[in-house]
Formats: sequence, C-alpha cells, structure tokens
Amino acid sequence: MSSIAITDLTVPRDIDSVSRPVVALSATSVANDWENAKHQHRKAQLIYSLRGILNCEIEDGVWIVPPQCAIWIPGDLPHAARGAGETECYCLFVEPDAAPDLPKTCCTISVSPLLRELLVKVAGFPELYAPGGREDRLIATLLDELAAAPVEDLHLPMPRDPRLRNLVEMMLADPSDKTAKADWAIRIGMSERSMSRLLLHEIGMSFGRWRRQLHVILALQRLTKGESVQTVALELGYENASGFVTMFRKAVGKPPARYLSDRLGGAELASVPGIMLPDNVSP
Repeated sequence: MSSIAITDLTVPRDIDSVSRPVVALSATSVANDWENAKHQHRKAQLIYSLRGILNCEIEDGVWIVPPQCAIWIPGDLPHAARGAGETECYCLFVEPDAAPDLPKTCCTISVSPLLRELLVKVAGFPELYAPGGREDRLIATLLDELAAAPVEDLHLPMPRDPRLRNLVEMMLADPSDKTAKADWAIRIGMSERSMSRLLLHEIGMSFGRWRRQLHVILALQRLTKGESVQTVALELGYENASGFVTMFRKAVGKPPARYLSDRLGGAELASVPGIMLPDNVSP
C-alpha cells in the first residue's frame, strides 16, 4: 500500500507496475475543480469519496459518487474522472484475480463504516507490504467487505445511437427544459415510438426514468456544493421544492434530506441551505 497523499489528482501514476495485488492511495484536492482525462489500467479501481462530489465517465454512462459512496471501475476500462470543489478521496487499485465476487461492471456502491475504516487503514500500509502478514489479512477482509457492499442506483446510462446522443446533449445543456417526449423525438428526427423503443434497447430505461435519473444526479452535485433545495428545484424546472422532493423520493427511495443525512454528519448536513434535518439527526 501507499500512504502518499496526492494533492494534484491529475498527476498520472503507473499503478500497474506496483508488484502487489492491491494498492491504496489517499488523495486530497482543495482546488475548485480537477479532472483526470480518459485513461485505463489493468488493475480495477475503487474511488471512495470522503468529502466532495466525484463523477466518472465511461463510453456508455456517467456515474456520480456522493460523499460516503464509492465507484468501482473494472480493470482495462477506459474512464475519466473529475471532482468539483474541495474533495477528499481514497483510491484502491485491485488486480483482476485478487479476489472472487468483486463487481464485473462499473457501479456506485455504498460504503459501510467498516469498509471505510479498512480503506483508511490500508492506505497507511507500505506500498510493498510483506506478503502473508497482517497487512494481507486486513486486505482480504477489505476485499470481502467490498464484494458484499450494496450497489447504489446513481448511474446515468448513455446511448450510442447518434440521434439519442444528440438528445442527451440537448437535455444536459438545459435540464430545466420541459419539452414533451413527442417534441423531443421530432427534434432528433424520430417518431416518439421509435425513440422510446431505441432508448429501452440501448439504455434499458424509459425516457421519463432517464430524465429523473439525470435530475437526481445534477441535484446531488448541487446540493452537496451548498445550493438550497429551492434553488436546485427551480434550476431543474420544477415549480416548487415539493415537486422536486417527490421526484427525488420516487427515484432513490428517500427525500434529499434523508439521503444526505445517511452520508453526511449532522453538522455538515446542517450547513447545506434549505435542507431540513430529520428528527433523529442532530445538527
């Protein structure tokens, strides 16, 4: 393991050359924004966000990593990552055959307190730790916890068809646009039925569900940067905060305050404008 703290998250490193099945790095950035251009490596990667919001893009999707969540990126998969505002994260690099039952596809996972503490602990190990010792046993426990971690539905799938890509680009450019599905289809030169069928075939989602997922991802990015629920609701085209909260709950199973309280401490959550703390969360 490595205990190196990386202050510039865009600096490349040849992780694959490290002759250990698992490598961990801690990374901190106090810049407003950072971006790691598209790259790939043999080792799979886990990026755990302790503070700040992270995004990871691959060819057919975008994943969001809110605080206390992590993204798993399989080995040899081209990807780009970026962070907004102050970020603090841990990166775990794992050889493909290091453990069974690890995720086979890109996904966002929830990090339990035990998994979080294991990540912090192993990030302090020497990079070339001695095989067969205490470090190995803790790493094996970490990989067991990682394999059992629940998956979060924070994925925005991206279609490959050029017409659907055009649709996505227009919706990303103006997420508050309330244009009806039939009119969107006309804009990209398709019938409504053909567009719906192709969306289901390429991304496995209906138009309405995809748009809700887009709004959830954009909302989490903005809420964790300090914007109020009211502001986010209006910027996404909702008439009021109530309609936005209803959409958010339908998409992820919890309202924004509850979702964020599960990931942020009470004091940090209380600093987010417009977020009402649940009764059992102390500021």
